Amino acid sequence: MSDLSVVKKNRRQHILDEAARLFKEKGFGGTSMRDLAEQVGMEAASMYNHIRSKDEILEQICFQVADQYIAHLTEIEQQPGTYVEKIRALLRLHVRLVIEQGDAVAVANHDWKYLTGEKRATFLEARRLYERRLAALIEEGMAQGELQPLHVSVALFTLLSAVRWVELWYRPERDISPEALEDDIVTLLMKGLEK
Repeated sequence: MSDLSVVKKNRRQHILDEAARLFKEKGFGGTSMRDLAEQVGMEAASMYNHIRSKDEILEQICFQVADQYIAHLTEIEQQPGTYVEKIRALLRLHVRLVIEQGDAVAVANHDWKYLTGEKRATFLEARRLYERRLAALIEEGMAQGELQPLHVSVALFTLLSAVRWVELWYRPERDISPEALEDDIVTLLMKGLEK
């Protein structure tokens, strides 16, 4: 990759990162391209050298987050280990992504509804696929006797909902390290699920 390509890629990622911050703060609908240009220190017209539209920015953010979750899930599914270990690893992933990329995760969790047409359908299908695959891990864990015999959807959505609050609460200045937060959440959630 040429130096110019690297600079363009870095500039584009910087735009996406700042857009995620603004979308989380002001909402997708409340953020203009002018706001974003101001945030990244560019002229609004220059933004279009890197990004075609605000819709494209939203798509990029949502799909980057979805792709990360799915890639990590695939990796965890293929690793040896118990179902309990795999679910613990996924919970840790959720907490870590919120800590490291909280703005983008918040946008993917809340502003995906502004995606349109095929992009919206594709994103929702990716989300459903992730949920089905995580539900399958839970179901297999129950079948193997590692997990409590619960309604799979109740277990699935309790776990997912329980890690989503982190995006609203966590700040680096909180009196807890990211590692301790991960440990506490995993302990609390898995104690009720493990047999």
